[in-house]
Amino acid sequence: MPRIDAHQHYWALSRGDYGWLRPEMVPIHRDFGPADLDPLLREAGIAGTIAVQAAPTEAETHYLLDLAAGCGTILGVVGWSDLEAADAPARIRALAADPLLVGLRPMVHDITDDDWLLRPALAPAVAEMQAQGLVFDALVRPRHLPRLIRFAQAYPGLPVVIDHLAKPDIAAGPEGAGRDAWARDMAALAAMPQVSCKLSGMATEAGPDWDVARLRPFATLALELFGPDRLLWGSDWPVLRLAGSYPQWWQATAELLAARPEAARDAILGGNAARIYLGRRGRRPC
Repeated sequence: MPRIDAHQHYWALSRGDYGWLRPEMVPIHRDFGPADLDPLLREAGIAGTIAVQAAPTEAETHYLLDLAAGCGTILGVVGWSDLEAADAPARIRALAADPLLVGLRPMVHDITDDDWLLRPALAPAVAEMQAQGLVFDALVRPRHLPRLIRFAQAYPGLPVVIDHLAKPDIAAGPEGAGRDAWARDMAALAAMPQVSCKLSGMATEAGPDWDVARLRPFATLALELFGPDRLLWGSDWPVLRLAGSYPQWWQATAELLAARPEAARDAILGGNAARIYLGRRGRRPC
């Protein structure tokens, strides 16, 4: 089974649409492209990746699709489109004409209105996403989960993938404030078969002094809730560089999954990404 990194980013600062990427973020405040990541993929034995948007513009989506067209390790792109635009269905159809587009991701955790997911204006765009076989990547924080539950209930035919376990406060530990509410809401989402979750972004939420022991309670709960068939491994590189290295996260993943059967590890480390992202668009992993 090919290994697939289901969540990584590329960017070029000169494009000018990464409003969140500030100069003080020294480890990641520079350009990153396939030439930077491909050696790390080879070292870890990873066949390819899902490149995910990092700017709320269609221009960046086209930038990623152009990169993917010339890079064999980018298996699919999760892009961005304005899901509230009056012409959203037409825009989504145009983007989806490129078979490398596998999903769309609104940057919900940066939207001022916490109820944005509940806006009726999203319905035409969601219908078009379903018609095109696209995945909805949910970039949310724990406070958004009650709205994401209602969103997923309203659109049961839309595959939803929760990024980074919804960014729980791992640094506060398993007894930290808000952990119970996060676990309850994640359980409600896991009860819906169209919802999956990415085992990604954990090191960043745990802080620079993280270790596997700090991550384990959160990873274990995610495994219990979503099972090996709806959990996808991702690096969140190069954002990962704020808290560690690619080899460090890959080794931590091996420790977190060591007790799982080989078939479960194969699914989490690639099989699920191939099925959820690539299979819906009629594409095969390399």
